Order: sequence, then C-alpha cells, then structure tokens
Amino acid sequence: MIHKTWETTDPIKKVECVHNEAAKFVVKNVLTPGKTYDVQNESEEFYFIIDNSGRIGGFYKDYFKEV
Repeated sequence: MIHKTWETTDPIKKVECVHNEAAKFVVKNVLTPGKTYDVQNESEEFYFIIDNSGRIGGFYKDYFKEV
C-alpha cells in the first residue's frame, strides 16, 4: 500500500519533461515540456510523479530525462 503515501513522502529524484506528444494517451493536459517534476516512485517503464493536476500519475519514462 505504498501508493497511499506517495504524495507525502520525499521524492527519490527529479526528472524533466522533454515532450508531451503521446500516441494513444492524452498527456498534454498534465505534463509541461521543460518543467521539472519530482519522482515519487518508479517501475521498469514508468515514473510516478505529481503532475500538473496535483495528483500522482504514472507516465512512460520516454517523456522525461533525468536531471
């Protein structure tokens, strides 16, 4: 149940959004290219960040580069 504390724990690293052009998902509403986001958790192919809506979201790693 670690996902219940992601919004209140310290981030594990920072990533910068490099694009928000998705093939089949709408991410342009919640990601801003050039903005730095705190990574709360990550998996093999996703970063879990607090996005522009203020909520935790899981996004493919190819939208970001590590800072």
